[in-house]
Amino acid sequence: MLFAAIAEELKPTGLILRGGFHPEPADAVPGSVGTLVLVGNAGMAMWQAFAREAGAGSGSGNPLDDWIRERLTGIADDLGAVPLFPFGGPPFLPFQRWAQRAEPTYPSPLGLLIHPDYGLWHAYRGALAFAERIDLPAPDSRPSPCESCADKPCLATCPVEAFSGDGYDVPACVSHLATRAGADCVEDGCRARRACPVGRDFVYAREQAGFHMRAFFAANRRD
Repeated sequence: MLFAAIAEELKPTGLILRGGFHPEPADAVPGSVGTLVLVGNAGMAMWQAFAREAGAGSGSGNPLDDWIRERLTGIADDLGAVPLFPFGGPPFLPFQRWAQRAEPTYPSPLGLLIHPDYGLWHAYRGALAFAERIDLPAPDSRPSPCESCADKPCLATCPVEAFSGDGYDVPACVSHLATRAGADCVEDGCRARRACPVGRDFVYAREQAGFHMRAFFAANRRD
């Protein structure tokens, strides 16, 4: 019943439930929490809701984060939960670790978490911490889709080979984005990410992909 109530509250925002778990000390969930429910997005629904309400937030320079904080805090208040967010640090909360506890998400060759349905076109935007221990749906134990992907086109597509077994070469990526040749990645989203065959129904629209890439570039450029 609680999951249904959360999903109903989230509908106007385009955000969706992303699983949950009962925290243990090693999970580093702050406070006395019996159940942590993750909230995020997949595909374009959240972006469409945000775009309809453009300008929401505190004007801090992170309009999407501001909008999510405002909406999710209101929902948490309605449900008697404490909202937690992956932004606002350092220090940052371990959302990547929590995601792998809550859903079948796995590190991809690009470093992004991949989901069997959503592919790389999803994100975790917050969490609702409940003091009580509530019943959760049965765990989804599907394996990583990367295990059955022999070609791994994501690793062969980046024009500056920023992704390798040694990790992600952020300076090489950012330097490329600053050039005319990098305009494709800036406006349409990372070319390597777009090469992944999983979750094609959830690929971000051009405006959404460009918004995130421009934010990434602004945060990492060295002028």
